[in-house]
Amino acid sequence: MEDFSTVRLTQQVKAGGCASKLAPGSLAAVLSRLPVQSDPNLLVGFETSDDAGVYRIGPDLALVQTVDFFTPLVDDPFTFGQIAATNALSDVYAMGGRPVTALAIVCFPQDGDLTILEQIMRGGLSKMGEAGCVVVGGHSVRDAEIKFGYAVTGLIDPKRVYTNVGAIAGDVLILTKPIGTGVITTALKQGKASPTWVENAVHSMTTLNSAASRIIVEASGVHAMTDVTGFGLMGHGREIAMGSGVTLAIEVERVPRIEGALEAIRMGAIPAGLLANREFAECVASDAPGSNIPDDLRTLMYDPQTAGGLLVSVASGNSDALLASLLGAGLKAARIGSVLERPVTQSGSAIVLR
Repeated sequence: MEDFSTVRLTQQVKAGGCASKLAPGSLAAVLSRLPVQSDPNLLVGFETSDDAGVYRIGPDLALVQTVDFFTPLVDDPFTFGQIAATNALSDVYAMGGRPVTALAIVCFPQDGDLTILEQIMRGGLSKMGEAGCVVVGGHSVRDAEIKFGYAVTGLIDPKRVYTNVGAIAGDVLILTKPIGTGVITTALKQGKASPTWVENAVHSMTTLNSAASRIIVEASGVHAMTDVTGFGLMGHGREIAMGSGVTLAIEVERVPRIEGALEAIRMGAIPAGLLANREFAECVASDAPGSNIPDDLRTLMYDPQTAGGLLVSVASGNSDALLASLLGAGLKAARIGSVLERPVTQSGSAIVLR
């Protein structure tokens, strides 16, 4: 592999990874005004802001479809391609599906170094191969900023689709990966990040959610699932809470975090996506009585994740077995909270921080 140490991809873009996404509030405002589609085979559309769409093509078979691409958040092209692929595949795993084919999406400068593009695409192919997902083609356009990702199609049993609605009071919340990729990669862009922080963040962002998804799908008592990506733990938690008509109680000290995440926040490495997530979700959040949450830890709850973990709402009686299986597979999973009742006829917080 060529040495690209003199090329800093993160310096060529305004925002990196999932932090470059459109603000969730802006997107929600547009989607809410679009007409509702009517098709009996459309099992999951965009109405509940779920991770992927699901379309039934037979009594026992449905397609899971998603698309995800973004700007570089690390400097090494091969690693960037790996992260982009891991992130795109995650949406299929979050529905309980198996990815089978993908189409590459490339935005690249007309006069850019094509060896960089080759390494980006090689990195993506390495993760697609690991997932058993075949890249069948793609599309490219000229763009001043590099962007890369995939449209992924998977297969799923239409009777076993996991969505971001369905959480039940009494459930336990489990997260399968630590958070902090947004602030750490922002620190990298600013030249403030420790190599160890970046190494740990990259390891997390290049770890497929395939093992976690397989374990969760085989478990009993799972009521809702989503992956924690650009909208952060609080943004995606908000979607589960609002869609399920419940309140999520999150114990912030239990939320696993990547080494250096809090230090990055204290150094001012705050991505714009974090601020947008906070504006979107903080209005439906509150602190539990008597709690005293440090500001840096509170801020981290809104951090936009790239290729983040799966957030699962599982029946209390099945939670210990599920967590043990996830930990046994070498995943850095943790129990981070619980699900509480929130009567739909009364106003109340969708998320309570403890």
